[in-house]
Amino acid sequence: MDFLSSIINYILNLGAPVFVPFIMLIAGLIVRMKFRDASSAAITLGVAFVGMSMLIGFMVSAIGAAAQTMMDRTGIELSIIDGGWTTMANVSWAWPYAFLMFPLQVGINIVMLMIKKTNTFNADLWNVWGKIFTAFIVVAVASPIIGGAAALVLSFIIASFQTIMELNSGDINQHRIEKLTGIPGVTCTHRMLFFAAIYYPFDLLLRRIPALNKPMDAAVLRSKIGVFAENHVIGFILGVIFGIIAGYDIATILMLGVQAATALMLFPMISKLFMQALSPISEAISDYMNKRFSGRKFFVGLDWPFMGGSSEIWFTVIVAIPFTLIWAIILPGNKILPFAGIINIALVVPAYILTNGNTLRMVILAIIGVPFFLFVGTQFAPIITDLGLMTKAIDIPPEQLISNSSIDAPVFTYAFSFLIQCVQGYFIPLLLAVYWCVGYFFYAKDLKKEASLAQKNSLDNSIN
Repeated sequence: MDFLSSIINYILNLGAPVFVPFIMLIAGLIVRMKFRDASSAAITLGVAFVGMSMLIGFMVSAIGAAAQTMMDRTGIELSIIDGGWTTMANVSWAWPYAFLMFPLQVGINIVMLMIKKTNTFNADLWNVWGKIFTAFIVVAVASPIIGGAAALVLSFIIASFQTIMELNSGDINQHRIEKLTGIPGVTCTHRMLFFAAIYYPFDLLLRRIPALNKPMDAAVLRSKIGVFAENHVIGFILGVIFGIIAGYDIATILMLGVQAATALMLFPMISKLFMQALSPISEAISDYMNKRFSGRKFFVGLDWPFMGGSSEIWFTVIVAIPFTLIWAIILPGNKILPFAGIINIALVVPAYILTNGNTLRMVILAIIGVPFFLFVGTQFAPIITDLGLMTKAIDIPPEQLISNSSIDAPVFTYAFSFLIQCVQGYFIPLLLAVYWCVGYFFYAKDLKKEASLAQKNSLDNSIN
């Protein structure tokens, strides 16, 4: 068992830039791609992942430092350190049963493909740590209530449910993702998309406002305000505003403006590498599957970065930062200081897909969504800290709590991890679980209707 654990952990610890391209290379060869073409696409995909990670790290160091300075100027002291998603991943992999989650996810995917309950092949296997994270939270919450053995079983049941819903989410979001990105046969199986179910009722209300129900993506903004809607100009303006709020001197303000402009200008360029890498592989997989499974269309499920070329995403991410800091100060019960998670992709990507890239609605939804992330980050801090201390996966100062202000799918993860507490009379997780399920049902219904209508129109056009 230890040998199997070591092998799986070694493979997964290679990280997404190595592991995901390797999976895609194997998939390409299986569907009869030439080794030359498959290896070139796989390496390009690895370059795209590294490039996206570098840019995000660049933004965190530049804008995150300005956000930290803003918080320091307020004099507010928040006791929980924000370790970001990398800290959560390290703690998750240190959980003793982590290695079992990999075969569980693969097995569920294979079974669901065979029984036609999904058309998504989830190549985003590195993010299996998201299921591990949920599972160890369940164990920590449930063990005092139902005992360790029963809690462990419950944790794998809930992790299995999360795996099933990720595949379902990949299916229902695929049409809109393809429309937004222009990459055929690809979808996103990351749990961050679950947050669209929380946004959905709010977005229904926003759609009733005429000014917010018109096309308002980056292209429309450019047509209205010209050069001021260009990525690099927006980045510079936002960077300068951040520098002024942080109290920087003129030279530092201008440098922050140029740094933000650089990031926003390079993101679409990196995104083109994802399209260059994924298009030939996804087309080859689609052709291969269509020949052998007539009438079925298969999708490749990936992490979110292939959508990173969207100007709407990065504009909203940066605009959300000051509101995140304001919420951190005024939200009752919040104890987490947003820092490592201040570039909160999980806050924005679900809004991007839900609104079809409507920038104004994305910003409003992001502002509404921040408190959910801060609440969950605060609630999880003692559990994450205890596991970190127990496994020695991370160094934590004495009497210090650590968490993450940008936990993916915060409501889903919290609701189903703490659900067992309803037997003790604590019903908030149950209410949130019901809210999420209802929101997801109607969100999925809308997306399926849209995809069905698009398919019908496409068929009509081909006949005509």
